[in-house]
Amino acid sequence: MKRPMLAENVVVITGASLGLGRELALQLADQGACLGLAARDADRLEEVAVRCRQRGAKAIAIPTDVSQQSDCACLMERVVSEYGRIDTLVNNAGLSMFARFDELQNLKVMEQLMQVNYFGSVYCTFYALPHLKGTRGRIVGICSLAGKMGLPTRSGYSASKHAVAGFYEALRVECEKDGLSVTVIFPGFVATAIRERALGPDGRPLGRSPYSETGVMTVEKCTRLIVKAIADRRRELVMTVRGKMGQWLKLAAPRLVDNLARKAVERGH
Repeated sequence: MKRPMLAENVVVITGASLGLGRELALQLADQGACLGLAARDADRLEEVAVRCRQRGAKAIAIPTDVSQQSDCACLMERVVSEYGRIDTLVNNAGLSMFARFDELQNLKVMEQLMQVNYFGSVYCTFYALPHLKGTRGRIVGICSLAGKMGLPTRSGYSASKHAVAGFYEALRVECEKDGLSVTVIFPGFVATAIRERALGPDGRPLGRSPYSETGVMTVEKCTRLIVKAIADRRRELVMTVRGKMGQWLKLAAPRLVDNLARKAVERGH
């Protein structure tokens, strides 16, 4: 039987307590990866680590708020202390929103989205990079189709994901000589809890998904595609046919893309 490509690969996953991060941890555990799992919720994070260990993998839970630079530094130090190296960094932690810009009560939502989505990725990458250079490792950014085009009701989210995508595109060129690969993932709608935690106009989580989850990609399928892209060191992965077509249409018929984005929000996906 062929040995999984990511067996014994030391992987740091942020946002690992829920959704894509949790499923990534479980699927990589099945491959025999050595996992450093990070998220704010210590109890949920430890539950994921336990399940990974039950699958035969090594896994440590490291409570981390990626919006805090010192937390990100401590995360990488803890992983290196435990495993001796870092082979792969998966910047998955993220926060969304659901509100028109003119509905916001203040700008804290915009600031928080940028702090978590963009600076969280920057901080983790900064502290992991010296170790990744030593292993000619992998950097993986879980972005969004909102990082390819602006989406109504998610202006701050789209802005943060555009920033993330630009950061990784530049980093890919800078790090090529060091043997590092940079993979950027652009999922569409996936059945995760991220929309329930999306910030509303008042800056508080909605507590419910504003969209219909019917017919959207499952978290298991999405994660399988991500794991393969990580193993193959793909440059980028745009998940959906709609997302791929949207890039061409944006060049040829930008107003049509605007209308499609508006209708997607109106109908829930």
